[in-house]
Amino acid sequence: MKRFATKTIHAGLEADPTTGAIMTPVYLTSTYVQEAPGKHKGYDYARTNHPTRQALEKNLAALEEGTYGLAFASGMAATSTVLLAFNAGDHVVCGKDVYGGTYRVFTKVFERFGVKFSFVNVHHLTEIRSAILPETKLLWIETPSNPLLHITDIPEAVEIAHKKKVLVAVDNTFATPALQNPLALGADFVVHSTTKYLGGHSDVVGGAVVTRNEEWYQKLKFLQNAVGAVPGPLDCFLVLRGIKTLSVRMERHCASAQRIAEFLSKHPEVERVYYPGLTSHPEHVIAKRQMRGYGGMVSFELKGDVQRALKMLSLTKIFSLAESLGGVESLIGHPASMTHASIPKEEREKAGLKDSLIRLSVGIEDVDDLIEDLDQAIKK
Repeated sequence: MKRFATKTIHAGLEADPTTGAIMTPVYLTSTYVQEAPGKHKGYDYARTNHPTRQALEKNLAALEEGTYGLAFASGMAATSTVLLAFNAGDHVVCGKDVYGGTYRVFTKVFERFGVKFSFVNVHHLTEIRSAILPETKLLWIETPSNPLLHITDIPEAVEIAHKKKVLVAVDNTFATPALQNPLALGADFVVHSTTKYLGGHSDVVGGAVVTRNEEWYQKLKFLQNAVGAVPGPLDCFLVLRGIKTLSVRMERHCASAQRIAEFLSKHPEVERVYYPGLTSHPEHVIAKRQMRGYGGMVSFELKGDVQRALKMLSLTKIFSLAESLGGVESLIGHPASMTHASIPKEEREKAGLKDSLIRLSVGIEDVDDLIEDLDQAIKK
């Protein structure tokens, strides 16, 4: 089973041995009967292990070309569990242009416990080199980044980090394994918010970590159980159900986002468009080399002041003003006051994130309707 579209439907999954049910059962149980103390069929308590979650974890590992998958209650739970494996005094290099929730948990939670962070432009490899210290243990990358869609050359970044014995984690939420496999490019961990494209229907919150390293899998598995930020069985089922259509959904997301980015780049009222599928994007060549598509996220700036951008956000009729991304419905958002509000304004601006930036999650509606919706909202 080599091809991605087949993996999304079958990898790690099998019919229920008792009934033959083709869909993974939702086991609504918290505990399991044991034959004798400590003697059981692989399950004793649902926080430790659960058959519905195990099916999801196997599926995620296969999709990311990994060996071990771990599912969590949210993307932030997945991120936090990786960081919990490090100690006070350890140093992490992280991208400046990073999801606001990641920045918040790094600076407001883990810094209090002595983990140190440096935020740099990781898409500029020279800044990675300069930021690595003797105590650096982890390089954290988002590519494409949120919300400016910068592309980091994963193999080059990995080579720099590994020469210094620094581990590399890649948040692959925007690209998904349909478009990019960081483990195959040398990364040590892949992290996901399964809430987004993997779930795909705006009806579940979840997260995941995938790795090929057995030692690190055991460390993270211990933390998954010890800390307990695990997803419920119905959440796991919903993510599995969403994954079954991931391949066809991503084809539509990518095709429509490309059309919309091209439309916006030619619009007389648009100042700048951020989309790696445009040849004008500064890292387009890297994206073309390491990705199989450019994703469904587009960011842009209108001409004029911030108020014009804020006004436009409430004028769309198909794009819904809402948090999150990656669902079948198209969403429009204002990173400065929504997804990235936890980052101080000064730090946002250093990263190039202006208050006038608008972010689109392009859904799977008819693309001509979406273009007409954006056009009428821009012109009003």
